[in-house]
Amino acid sequence: MKVLFEKRGAIAYVTINRPERLNACDFEAYGRLAEIWREFRDDAALRVAILTGAGERAFCAGSDVKDNYVARPGEDPPSSPFPIMYDLYKPIIAAINGHANGGGLEQALACDIRVAAEHAQFGLGEVRLGWLPGGGGTQRLPRLIPLGRALEMLYTGNRIGADEALRLGLVDYVVPMSGLREKCEAIAGEICKSAPLAVQRIKQAALRGLDLPLADGLKLERDLYKWLQGTDDAREGARAFAAKRAPEWKGK
Repeated sequence: MKVLFEKRGAIAYVTINRPERLNACDFEAYGRLAEIWREFRDDAALRVAILTGAGERAFCAGSDVKDNYVARPGEDPPSSPFPIMYDLYKPIIAAINGHANGGGLEQALACDIRVAAEHAQFGLGEVRLGWLPGGGGTQRLPRLIPLGRALEMLYTGNRIGADEALRLGLVDYVVPMSGLREKCEAIAGEICKSAPLAVQRIKQAALRGLDLPLADGLKLERDLYKWLQGTDDAREGARAFAAKRAPEWKGK
């Protein structure tokens, strides 16, 4: 399988499984990723996902140029994971276990929290192929790190290391490779303690609000707050707080 999908309790584990190609994605892998993200979105029992690559060399080296564009000139992938990832209101954590380049970095940018191993490298090298990043790189990267550094990476295709990525805010944590999964699972575990519908509406408010004037963002926040107050989980949260017990979330 070019992409592995495992469910453990409320956590989904998604692993790009082409280590012999630095986990570069061919059309089949992209299509499978799109299927997985739809299933994750629609499965109410799954509350957070961890995305990584197989092995210790690469998270994802981007699109498989040889398989996708040399062997299939002029073809577009039949299905792309990017639109689905960008519309997901469930959290995704990127466990960046090595090279994250091109479409690999764009997949990491589509995640909510990024944890990198110390040896990870980051770049958008499409310009060296005569392309531009087509999975959100020109839009997401300048919104995340200083504009000048984002443009430098986009214009040159040059890569930066994990420490520089942390300094710029491209990643949120840098840890030894041996502790990468543990750190991501710790974050996922903390998220799972929170009310699932509240987490999803917080993500919706925060991400949609970035593209809105402040007044419109505040209205969106208020509307979502009112909606949450009508849920069973909101009532359970108040009861559990008053009783000094852990809440039992139902996602309703």
